[in-house]
Formats: sequence, structure tokens, C-alpha cells
Amino acid sequence: MSLTLKSIQEAAERLRGNILLTPCTYARTISQITGAEVYLKFENLQFTAAFKERGALNKLLSLTAAERKRGVIAMSAGNHAQGVAYHARRLQIPAVIIMPKHTPNVKVEHTRAHGAEVILMGDTFDETSVFTQKLARQRKLTLVHPYDDELVMAGQGTIALEMLAQQPDLDTLIVPIGGGGLISGMAVAAKALKPSIEVVGVQSERFPAMAQLIQGQPVVCDRFTVAEGIAVKNPGQLTRQVIAQLVKEIVLAGEGEIEDAVLMLLQIEKTVVEGAGACGLAALLKSKKRFRRKKVGLVLCGGNIDLMVLSSIIQRGLARDGQLVRLRVETRDVPGELAGVSGIIGTSGGNIIEVHHQRAFSAQPLQTAMVEFILRTRGLEHLGQIIAALQKAGYQTSLPDRGVLKRLP
Repeated sequence: MSLTLKSIQEAAERLRGNILLTPCTYARTISQITGAEVYLKFENLQFTAAFKERGALNKLLSLTAAERKRGVIAMSAGNHAQGVAYHARRLQIPAVIIMPKHTPNVKVEHTRAHGAEVILMGDTFDETSVFTQKLARQRKLTLVHPYDDELVMAGQGTIALEMLAQQPDLDTLIVPIGGGGLISGMAVAAKALKPSIEVVGVQSERFPAMAQLIQGQPVVCDRFTVAEGIAVKNPGQLTRQVIAQLVKEIVLAGEGEIEDAVLMLLQIEKTVVEGAGACGLAALLKSKKRFRRKKVGLVLCGGNIDLMVLSSIIQRGLARDGQLVRLRVETRDVPGELAGVSGIIGTSGGNIIEVHHQRAFSAQPLQTAMVEFILRTRGLEHLGQIIAALQKAGYQTSLPDRGVLKRLP
């Protein structure tokens, strides 16, 4: 294999001045929460909001004049697509991008805005890949693979060069894995510069393909994940070899853990990341003891999240924290009763967002009504205070969301 520290350093020279040297800064609050010394590499600040343009540009710069004239093709769930499209236009290279049909609209539109021909094909990345290979042969286009290409891997590896130059004392890197191009390039660079460094991968529990292959298990994946950028059922052959040799462990993060990490980065660091970009933090939060007192570098690899998805993550996060709550109150079905209950909630500091007053479809006796309130609170402790005030006034209450009920103080 020709992927070496030298090839990654050569890629860094080619990329110099063409991409952003992103910051790698100390995350004070996240460090306090996790017990590790955490540094964040903000690849979501690249022009296309993802690291993928590093590998894409390194590959494009290697093409012959004839290959540039014919054009390139790429398959991607979005970030690689934007990287290829953006730099192909800069280099005046025609580009065709094949994307899965369920790719977030923000990624599709951004790719088209960079001037590429976009074709939506396939329900999964692997179906998209088959179609791409066929079209590449028909049109005689050069394939810019999103991960299983040594030039692409070398481009991604430049992130590790930068991180160790910016924070030389790092002893652990936690890197998301989809096809494996990012972690492969980073692992080769990091282990060559600092053999003692530990490289840990992270995948979605719903798409653990690389972890399963490394362990010699059959690949079993779900259909969808909030980390769609790393939802790959068929990881690279080249990347698999590097990961087997240099990556110590692959942590699997659940959907809720990834959502919590997206929300934490938004709330604490004031930075927007997509599900894949938050996976490193999700792994760190899941395995706090494992990384305690280590100097950990996390790659926020992308920020192209659909606004509807981000909105849902925020709403669900508020619900898990007890700041957005469904509260059911049993009342007498008489005039003024609803105003009385609302008054208690308001006096206790709760903000009523919605009210559902059910009579016709209720199993309650005729003289009672079940009222469901959607409330904004200051958190679980405040919610407990509101419930206590209602119960003191003689109202029976219940929480349909059992997860919130279990966490009440």
C-alpha cells in the first residue's frame, strides 16, 4: 500500500491554500463533563462544511489533462458530493454526482449549487454505488471514490497532521467511521508521527459494518440512522486493512447518544454538526471511564444537517431533559376548572404551549375530564415542583413519557 506519512505530507502541500486550516481548540465545558481533556477539530467550518473536500481535491489535482476534460463522477450521501462538486468547478472539471434518494435536501441543493449534475438513485449508499460504477463506464468518467482510494485517504489524513501540529500532546483520537477513509488516513499519519497515540473509531449502532468485518462477523445493518453520513454497509477494502492494523477499538453509539451529542455541541460550543460529526463526542460520553484523564482529539467532521432533523433533535433533547413535557391532569368537568389548573401551572413558573381537553373519546367518568398540557419548564426539578403543586391542590397527574417519569428527582 502506498498510503504513507510521505504521501499524506505531499497531499498537505497540494491542499495548502486551497482549504481552510481549521481550528483545534480546547473544549473546557465538555472536558469538565467527560473527565477527559478534550480538543475539537472544527472540520464543519470548511467551505462545504465537511472534511471531505480534502480527499476530493487531492484526487482531482492528480488527474491528467484528458481525465479532467472527460470529467469525474462520485457517489455520496452529501459531503463528498459537495467537496467534489465545489473543487471540480474551481478546476473547471465537469462533475456528475450520484446520491441516494433519501439524502437530506440541504446536501442535494448545495451540491447542485456548486454546478454538478446531480442524479438521485438508490435507497442505500451501496445501491447508489452500483449505479455509479455503471454510469462511469458508460460515460468514461473518472471515479472519485468517497473513501476506498489512496489519494482520497491521504487527503483526509492531513487532518491528523494539523491536529498534532496544533495540539502535540494529544494521546487519543476518536474518529467517525463510515467507509473508513477518514480514520485510515488519520491513523497512518498519527501513528507515524506519534507511535504511542491511540486511534479509536466510532460507528452508529445501526450501521456497525466496519466493526463487524474487523471482528469477522457478517454485516447486519439497519436502514436508517441520524448519522446518515456514515451509514455505509460495504466499507472499503483498502481502509479495512489500515483499520485492522492501526485502530485499537471501534465504539458503537446509539441514536439517542448521537442526538445528545449534536445538542450538546449546539448548546455548549455553539456549533452545528450533523449526526456523523457528533459521533466522536457520543462515543466519549458513552465511555467516560475509558477516556478519563486522557488528552482526546475529536473530529467534528461535518455540519450539513437538515434543518428539520436539527429541529427534531432539539425538541427531543428538550423532552429528555424535562424542559418540554406532556403532563396529563384529571379535572372536574365544570366551568372554571381549566382556568384553575392553568393558574397553578402558571404560578409555579410553567409555560403552557398547548392544551388538549378530551371529553368524547375519554374513558373517564362523565363528571371528569383528562386535560393534556404541553409545557416548557426549567428542567426535571422544576417539573417536579409543578406536579407537587397540582397534587397539593387535589389534582391527579400523570406523565405519558415514562422516560421523563423515571428521571424525576
